[in-house]
Amino acid sequence: MNTDCIAIAHRGASEYAPENTVAAFDLALRLRARHFELDVQETRDGQLAVIHDDTVDRTTNGTGKVADLALAELQALDAGSWFGEAFAGARIPTLEEVFRRYRRKADFHVEIKGKGTRITGLVAELVRLLEVAGQVTVTSFQRERLEEMRQVAPELPCGWLVVNVDDAVIERAQALGLAQICPKAAAVTPELVARLHGLGFAVRAWGVGTEEAMRQVVEAGADGMTVNFPDKLLAYLASR
Repeated sequence: MNTDCIAIAHRGASEYAPENTVAAFDLALRLRARHFELDVQETRDGQLAVIHDDTVDRTTNGTGKVADLALAELQALDAGSWFGEAFAGARIPTLEEVFRRYRRKADFHVEIKGKGTRITGLVAELVRLLEVAGQVTVTSFQRERLEEMRQVAPELPCGWLVVNVDDAVIERAQALGLAQICPKAAAVTPELVARLHGLGFAVRAWGVGTEEAMRQVVEAGADGMTVNFPDKLLAYLASR
């Protein structure tokens, strides 16, 4: 097992507060998580909004595609009431707001979402502007976004989010010079971790929906995982 496994608060402490909001990130800090995972999408007016879905329907009181809305329209929405009345009025933050608020307090695992053609360059520009490169890892399920990032910001470590790892994934990750391969938790085994470590990759799991899956990933020796309940992972690691 890896007792140094990094607890990455998935969209903040999203088990206890509305995902991808300041409330969720603030709570993650209070729970002693020092790594945040967050999702970034490009708005109609070329801004970087921190939101997971392609639409605002699930996590706000609005409707429509993120890419069709301007930032001002997005930030006029209530992004907290869906989770609980205690969070009524929470806003969708921008990536810049999150970087500025937490840049001396946490590391960021920025997942690029959506299909915006400018988003990769915009993220890279902001990282450089705010001088947070040492705190940022970029991830995506979209290999094209990772290819773009390796070209425009080779200094930023990147991780490829995949369901399973096969020879083709490994070969493409090597060709891109990726730092991480990020398989779904169910695919993480001691054998896979050992193989990827032997090839120089860090292993960061996603899809950790239960404490059982959390323990499995730790015992397999993974370097980190995104988890909605970072406090439980930190407590488990401390107990080991």
